[in-house]
Amino acid sequence: GELKTRNQFLGNAWSSGGSLNTGRGQLAGAGIQNSALAFGGSTGAPTPETGVTEKYNGTSWTEVNDLNSVRRLLSGTGTQTSALAFGGFPLPSVGAFTESWNGSSWTEVADLNTAREGIGGAGADNTSALAIGGLDSGSSYTSLTESWNGSSWTEVNNLNTGRSNLAAAGIQTEALAFGGNEPPNSSKTEAWNGTSFFEVNDLNTVRRNLGGVGTQTSALAFGGNPPELSQTESWNGSQWIETNDLNTARQGVAGAGSDNTSALAFGGYDG
Repeated sequence: GELKTRNQFLGNAWSSGGSLNTGRGQLAGAGIQNSALAFGGSTGAPTPETGVTEKYNGTSWTEVNDLNSVRRLLSGTGTQTSALAFGGFPLPSVGAFTESWNGSSWTEVADLNTAREGIGGAGADNTSALAIGGLDSGSSYTSLTESWNGSSWTEVNNLNTGRSNLAAAGIQTEALAFGGNEPPNSSKTEAWNGTSFFEVNDLNTVRRNLGGVGTQTSALAFGGNPPELSQTESWNGSQWIETNDLNTARQGVAGAGSDNTSALAFGGYDG
């Protein structure tokens, strides 16, 4: 697993930040550039799935309480003090488990209606989120979307194109879903208006297992595969624009960030 983080500063350049204590890929993240949370993932060891959770203070990572269910290919949304983790694998198979983070520990809450992995996630905190797409227990690339109200998940209108290992940005009422695997790998981008998804301009680089942060009108897409990619693209509300690459090409990378000018990329597989 890749240990290094990368900060995205104004001026469109990535700079090295503090390393995760546990190198891993296929993890999830929440928060912003200088106040992030990293959880779950795979270390690539004989028993690779992990529940390790770490928080970032802008300089270094500190281990905190683990997820209750170890998993990879999960999704995460929210902030460093109010986050949600959902889906993933194995639990012992594709999972529906959802956990809520209160700033110090994880608590199991109501499951997704449809178990899946490789989900895109968007949301402001642990009371408001979207779970978008993914691969279900029948190995089908799904377009299902579910909305979280703080106590339960409700199915809402689907993505136009079912896919897994996609990225997402935004909040429950205004989100962006991009990339993924249909198959084949996809560059498709869809915007969510609180009721339904509509197609907008595609990514310039086709990819899956990418990282994504930001809002519906100001987002970043970075990394992915195949093979391991370093390309970074900035979304201005209508189109993707290529900007400076990650210093280390990788897939299965997670991210945290408020918009397309301030982001953190951490973890992933670099080859």
